Amino acid sequence: MNNFKDRVKQSIAHQYYQRYMSTVQHNGPMIRVQSVDETIMMLQNTDHSLVRFGDGELTFIRGRNLQLQNSNRELQKRLADILGYTHDGLVVSVQDIFNGLDFYVPASKRFWEDHFLFYHKYYNKLCSHDRTYANTLFSRCYITREDKNVCDGWFQEIKMIWKGKKVVVVEGTRTHNGVDNDLLSLCSSVERILIPPANAFNAYDRILAASCAFPSDRLFLISAGACAKPLTEDLFLKGYRVIDIGNLDMEYSWFLMNAKEKIAIPKHSIVGIEANRKAGYLQYLDEIL
Repeated sequence: MNNFKDRVKQSIAHQYYQRYMSTVQHNGPMIRVQSVDETIMMLQNTDHSLVRFGDGELTFIRGRNLQLQNSNRELQKRLADILGYTHDGLVVSVQDIFNGLDFYVPASKRFWEDHFLFYHKYYNKLCSHDRTYANTLFSRCYITREDKNVCDGWFQEIKMIWKGKKVVVVEGTRTHNGVDNDLLSLCSSVERILIPPANAFNAYDRILAASCAFPSDRLFLISAGACAKPLTEDLFLKGYRVIDIGNLDMEYSWFLMNAKEKIAIPKHSIVGIEANRKAGYLQYLDEIL
């Protein structure tokens, strides 16, 4: 029965998206979104900060729990407000789903058709139609993409964004951005703030205070789920440059592994000083402040 219901839902979502796409030819996309190349070049060539929205943030705005963040009305309101894109120097990114889905692998194409069916009203209501949004896929540019030949060039360009920069990484205790790979190898320095891996917004005041203890010349790279959105905005308003990179390191790890589907990454199971020391992550431990 569930399989039948799923097929019916997929059929409805597909037909709805096709009807929407027929209007794009005449009216343009509901939301204007940059290409991945344009988003990467913007981050290279300006000092703009960026906050990224994926399907999880829209789910949260709708009032649902996420796997790593329970529903919270204050956070829900913050996300909805930020999605409106009110600051010139703080660029907002959304998923590239408003002008076709042919570049996704088939499973992802079906996923985003389903997502569009249930969430297009939220995008239409909350997004600014006077803005062009950045592309969230800059940080999820590998595993769901059908043509992966462009990914190497993208990752090389992404690493240039923080070349020579003093970077502060705000991440969960399991994330290990740049550990076991060269994602952060071009930075002049790396310092880390570790946050709870789940329900990080419950510790928001402490996370913000710890972040604000750094000099204003630091570039913040944040992997903090839904909590990353208000943190990015608040640090931006305090004069820092901040890029919400989400699961970029995971995508890069899959790319380096030549993975064809989402698979477990060993470093994500390593937690605590002794486990990290045993794994040989001594530099990582030294970077944690």
